Amino acid sequence: MADDGDGRLRTEGSSDGGLGGGGAAAAAAAVGGEMLLNVGLLALALLAAYRLYLRWGTRSGPGGAARQSQAAALPRMKRRDFSLEQLREFDGARNPRILLAVNGKVFDVTKGSKFYGPEGPYGIFAGRDASRGLATFCLDKDALRDEYDDLSDLNAVQMESVREWEMQFKEKYDYVGRLLKPGEEPSEYTDEEDTKDHTKQE
Repeated sequence: MADDGDGRLRTEGSSDGGLGGGGAAAAAAAVGGEMLLNVGLLALALLAAYRLYLRWGTRSGPGGAARQSQAAALPRMKRRDFSLEQLREFDGARNPRILLAVNGKVFDVTKGSKFYGPEGPYGIFAGRDASRGLATFCLDKDALRDEYDDLSDLNAVQMESVREWEMQFKEKYDYVGRLLKPGEEPSEYTDEEDTKDHTKQE
């Protein structure tokens, strides 16, 4: 063994900086192991992408495509207010139009039927008041109430989340009316109000 000048010892006749013959084999095995790990990770990522495609990409198969074209052919909904019972009719299954409520406001999310339709990832919100589920990031039926939900038990962070969701829905979907509290009478909307509001959103 001799000092190569850098404070490392190397075996006579080896030029690999003191690793010896076994060190070169270990380095080659490490590089091979890294490559195998990278190939394995790539295979897992491709498998995950394929499974996601099978789960969500094929959902708009024959029935989904027909439902989306049927939804696209629907005329714009006239402004009106809804009770919870009336809202439930618009779940995408009983009626091709899909409505949901956020923070007391009802939105027509039919053009997002891939997400809010019966087989979509957020289909649980169709025809319902989605406020609590969106505020708590919960997609379980437990997050939905069968009676009017005033959201009074939500904390400040959750209420801010509801308001942010409301703003996102206002930007992306048509506002069609209010969700009525029990015993509350619906508003009378004129054609002029309805037209003015629809042109404002376009």
